[in-house]
Amino acid sequence: MDQKPLQPSITETKDGSTSLYSPRFSQHYHNPNGAVSESRHVFFEVPGIVKSLKAKSNISIFEVGFGSGLNLLLLLDYLRKTEEETGRRPRVTFTSVEAYPIKPEVADRLYFGSDKYLNQNKPILTHIFRNIQTGLHTFDISDRVEANIFAGFFDDFVSRKPDLPKADFIFHDAFSPEVNSELWTPDVFNFLKQISHENSVLSTYCAASEARAAMAVSGWKVARARGALGKREMTIASPSEKKLEAFKRVNEERLAERLRRGDFEKTRDL
Repeated sequence: MDQKPLQPSITETKDGSTSLYSPRFSQHYHNPNGAVSESRHVFFEVPGIVKSLKAKSNISIFEVGFGSGLNLLLLLDYLRKTEEETGRRPRVTFTSVEAYPIKPEVADRLYFGSDKYLNQNKPILTHIFRNIQTGLHTFDISDRVEANIFAGFFDDFVSRKPDLPKADFIFHDAFSPEVNSELWTPDVFNFLKQISHENSVLSTYCAASEARAAMAVSGWKVARARGALGKREMTIASPSEKKLEAFKRVNEERLAERLRRGDFEKTRDL
């Protein structure tokens, strides 16, 4: 029997930007309605990074799932816009973990629609994917951005006991719990809480109750936010209730109890 190819294929999304389809997980990397539009909404606008870049001198971001590298390019774009609008030049440490890096030739074929800045800076992604092997690699993207990319499994990254700055923002951008459940467990969210501080914010496109329950068990406060491009909801979380005042909170205690009781396992067995 022929095995499925492991490298993803390029697909076009409805905002004109390309995404990738993973044969390994049988899922798209981004919302088919718009890769760039979704990422801007979920990881930059809703959690408040755009405002933080205008207010802080140093920001640390931790990402679960480097994927195509789109979020790194978007970060550079928001830094450019921040400087143009305010003159501020904050420094950012960007750390990301990716188990299955794409080939540089695939990265080179990505297209970001009408966004000239993203397309002009695509060689940054090609360079990263051409130069990462298994393990942690540091790239000085600019005088303001240090990118630490770990090629390997999340558990391997955690076992290294990495010396990280406390994350101001966490992008949880793994494939969905249905196909990549090992990245949506209480253990994962416990680690993410350990590398966070009281006012950190975690954002993800995922709205699954089981994922929210795993966050709740790990001590995160959890809320619903408006989803991107036809998705009704996404999830926003923080150790601080105050950071979620603008959102509708879930019942963390009830979700945590359901997880401890095994309710979600029963649902999967149906």
